Amino acid sequence: MQLTIQEVEHIAELAKLDLSDEEKEQYREQLSSILAYAAMLQNVDTGDIPPTASVLPERSVLRADVVQEPLRPETVLQNAPHQKEQQFKVPIVMENGQ
Repeated sequence: MQLTIQEVEHIAELAKLDLSDEEKEQYREQLSSILAYAAMLQNVDTGDIPPTASVLPERSVLRADVVQEPLRPETVLQNAPHQKEQQFKVPIVMENGQ
């Protein structure tokens, strides 16, 4: 599909680009080439290819969940700058239910 200079100017206007005449011709050729390639891909028979989300085998990036003893509150809070009654103490962010 060959684009016209007017179509390139419209695309440039949508993208808020100020193009010189040389740039318009360059983009007309490049965009036309891209559209021709996309049209060629439309003609490829993919009827025998099952849909897939990825060509890579499925694998989990998460570690296996292993049951362990929970951490003691003293261990969890040992680096906390402020604590109260075995809990993290943080500054008030909102007051009066705001």
